[in-house]
Amino acid sequence: MMTVLSGPWTMYILWVLSTNGPTRFGVLKRLIEGISTKVLTERLRMLEQEGILFRHYEPTVPPQVTYGLTERAKELVEILDQLNELAQRWYGDSAT
Repeated sequence: MMTVLSGPWTMYILWVLSTNGPTRFGVLKRLIEGISTKVLTERLRMLEQEGILFRHYEPTVPPQVTYGLTERAKELVEILDQLNELAQRWYGDSAT
């Protein structure tokens, strides 16, 4: 689990999805400033393989791919929220 979560951008991707709900790839790319398409794709695939994210594909023109949190991930987000609260107590506004 720690290997999965410690990967680059992983925690931020989870935070964005927990804040915004199911989100299309292009929107995720815009919301996560500085992430490359390659890295975002790799992270999303890895999180999907781990059962943390779901991927919904709509065969439209152009295709629509939406990513969201699974029930497993929602449990994980509860823990991440607790870590965020701790960081806020320790570091205040500079923790976000």
